[in-house]
Amino acid sequence: MEILNRQAKHNYFIEDSYECGIVLQGTEIKSVRAGKCNLRDSYAIIRNNEIFILNLYISHYKEASIYNTDETRARKLLLHKKEIRKIKNEVEIKGFVLIPLRMYLKGDNIKVELGICKGKKNYDKRETLKRRDEDRRIKKILKNKY
Repeated sequence: MEILNRQAKHNYFIEDSYECGIVLQGTEIKSVRAGKCNLRDSYAIIRNNEIFILNLYISHYKEASIYNTDETRARKLLLHKKEIRKIKNEVEIKGFVLIPLRMYLKGDNIKVELGICKGKKNYDKRETLKRRDEDRRIKKILKNKY
């Protein structure tokens, strides 16, 4: 089970990434294991030397009745203090943003890959698409040649 944020590579330059745990409640874990979550518009902020992920959509687990929580509530990410300090410096000084890139299972735990990113301009996005099309065309030509 792996949930990807496909928009992240299109909208941001990914400078660095960290693996971190996430604090989930009750039925949220079952929903994530079933793949019923969306990372598309989510981002992370640093508040009181803790990192929280906002706008992460985890749908209600339909077999649960009263134990479901708010679908887009703020969820805490688990990192070492040293890593949080390093991330905080990069965000405040260099102007990076924190974007969740993917969510996956590691053993029995659910992990989030948090990317330190810088936003792309429209011309950067067009350049990336043009380069990708050229690479595809070259691979196709080389494949047909041999």
